[in-house]
Amino acid sequence: MTRVPAIGITCYPSQGGSGIIATELGLGLARCGYAVHFICASPPLRLRQYNENIFYHQVDMVDYPVFQYPPYTLSLATTMAETVQRYKLDILHVHYAIPHAASGYLARAMVGGSARLKLITTLHGTDITLVGQAPAYFPMTRFLIDQSDAVTAVSRFLVRETRKVFGVERPLEVIPNFVDTRHFCPREDPHERSRYARRDEALILHASNFRPVKNLAAVGETFARIAARHPARLLLLGEGPELAPLLTRLQEFGLGERVTALGLVEDLATVLPLGDLLLLPSHHESFGLVALEAMACGVPVIATNRGGTEEFITDGVNGFLRDPADLDGMTAAALQIVADDDLRRHIAEEARRDAVAEFGTHCVLQRYIELYDRVLSDSAAPGPAE
Repeated sequence: MTRVPAIGITCYPSQGGSGIIATELGLGLARCGYAVHFICASPPLRLRQYNENIFYHQVDMVDYPVFQYPPYTLSLATTMAETVQRYKLDILHVHYAIPHAASGYLARAMVGGSARLKLITTLHGTDITLVGQAPAYFPMTRFLIDQSDAVTAVSRFLVRETRKVFGVERPLEVIPNFVDTRHFCPREDPHERSRYARRDEALILHASNFRPVKNLAAVGETFARIAARHPARLLLLGEGPELAPLLTRLQEFGLGERVTALGLVEDLATVLPLGDLLLLPSHHESFGLVALEAMACGVPVIATNRGGTEEFITDGVNGFLRDPADLDGMTAAALQIVADDDLRRHIAEEARRDAVAEFGTHCVLQRYIELYDRVLSDSAAPGPAE
């Protein structure tokens, strides 16, 4: 019987999409019989369930006076190499190029050329569109992309950006983000919803890491315009540096009492179904995972039209796409949704159907498994590239 490969996964253990997808991928692989070793600074946010195939390895940080900043990249590389050698890992799958691919590259060199260890890098967005373009990281990001045994990206948009910015010519395979549609699904819970809005009020959701790219000013302004014409409440999910300024702005609008900020929510699937729509007006989204999760929950989405969202949202069919500066357009779409129950139900049904059919865990998970098989077999024929 052929041994099932052992996979090491490294990600940022936070609320961002890269950590969420990496964790869900690992859980899916474990259910398929793979031994999955998470090598991270702390347990990933959604690593809420363990089974016999899931292992976690803490990266110990060295705090020594000569170091101005703890050398996370080096500590991670050491833990990776030790884990590879002790548990005979076949693949290190790193999510987010900087610095995880650098640590993976060092770990692969540390275990020696005789090992069959492979390094797979998945690009998620700001590692290419923001961080990787910084002069201090640009040459290293390009080098690590070239040195990986395989590179994937979560959208065709991100592939185009990677090629344009870094001049990459090697194969880049698109494997999109995915959602567990058994867990993220429509739920009727009037009692829970009543904690945030009355029956006659629309409940508008926004979930993010509240970074500048999420365009929080547009969230506040659009909600103010909606609330001026229809009874509405705003539910904010997540934490980040732009949350406090947004709350201050909403207070200035006189809407403070209509807003609830729940902070970091570990299981969004318990909250997303309560909403009437999700507002995601980011300056750009490499994919926009929370929009897909909302769609799986049967919640209509108004999202930015810049980036990868157009690869799973068809404007006016299963959601709405608007320019992040188009406040009038976002407001008009939102008022359509909250004022027309039939339209809201139709959009919700189309959104759920498309999420299940094209972006469910099983179909995307299989593409990662096929990639692992190709990389381990050193196949000369690369997978689908963009």
